[in-house]
Amino acid sequence: MSQLHIGFIGLGLIGGSIAKALRESRPEVFITAYDINTVSLSAALQEGVINAAAEQIDEHFADCRYLFLCAPVQKNDANLEAVRQILSPDCTLTDVGSVKTDIHRHIAEAGLEGQFIGGHPMAGSERFGYANSKAKLLENAYYILTPTEQTDPNRLEDYRALVQDMGAIPLVLDYRQHDYVTAGISHLPHVIAASLVNLIRDSDNEDGIMKLVAAGGFKDITRIASSSAAMWQQICLTNTENISALLGSYIDSLSRIKEQLDQRQSDALYQLFDSARIYRDSFINASSGPIKRVYAFNIDIDDRPGMLAQVATTLAFNQINIKNIGIVHNREFEEGVLRIEFYDEASLEAAKELLSTPQFVIHEKKL
Repeated sequence: MSQLHIGFIGLGLIGGSIAKALRESRPEVFITAYDINTVSLSAALQEGVINAAAEQIDEHFADCRYLFLCAPVQKNDANLEAVRQILSPDCTLTDVGSVKTDIHRHIAEAGLEGQFIGGHPMAGSERFGYANSKAKLLENAYYILTPTEQTDPNRLEDYRALVQDMGAIPLVLDYRQHDYVTAGISHLPHVIAASLVNLIRDSDNEDGIMKLVAAGGFKDITRIASSSAAMWQQICLTNTENISALLGSYIDSLSRIKEQLDQRQSDALYQLFDSARIYRDSFINASSGPIKRVYAFNIDIDDRPGMLAQVATTLAFNQINIKNIGIVHNREFEEGVLRIEFYDEASLEAAKELLSTPQFVIHEKKL
């Protein structure tokens, strides 16, 4: 049996994370990558994530069993034209974009529907680029597959198995349904977060008091506003109809809330928050969506020298990596004086066990 060859056109956050997940799950796989960022390619080679770096889309990819299109969506036209020249009939062509209608249209125009299965790993980060990629990004994340009408069931099943090997959860959807769903649970929230941050910026006074005290809930719901502006510009321009329709519904709901507020409709306002609380609490508390769960807790420590160092040393001694650590300055919505963020749930649980002593009090938030 020949060695499995997988290619990547683009090796940023998502492409790099998929490559790393495949390297861990199938160490024997041969991975070739192309990216205009030669620094990323050199790093991937040095780390042993990829076996070969291509200077262009050429014969290096001719015998690939899977070829992942991971470059920005505006590069799809040029990249697809190059791919057509070297694509093997046995190769499954896929992508990782969060909008599927546009790529399916390009694939149909290129006559590649028999070989294409759209892919969307619903995993992400406020950070971007290969330097921030990691295999665990895909762990227990939904990975949506959008086959075409010409997709062979065996080809789809093989791809589903590959996704499971990455540690992700495959879910097959029609590409049109995919775009409506992601517009609601991913694209619209990013638009709202960005607009809310800009509203506070424009409403703040010259002393920046709003910015100074912004913490707790505000930072939680606007965290995703730190994502790549270029990426979200392209998403808005390729899933425009769905985002616009849902945005219109959201604006209507805000208008109703404003009316209820102006008229001091206490029952309606209570129902607003209560119904949202009930539905929100029914969500799966797992890292399986496009807006990733934050693994963090707050902890109370005594206000005396060495206590902060003791916490950090205890975690380091037990080989628990800390993603972020900081003092909680605003206590309006936050319990605990120290906030510690981790990379995964296993680290979070291990840290809770280590620090669950009479000396410390842990306050965990479900995000």
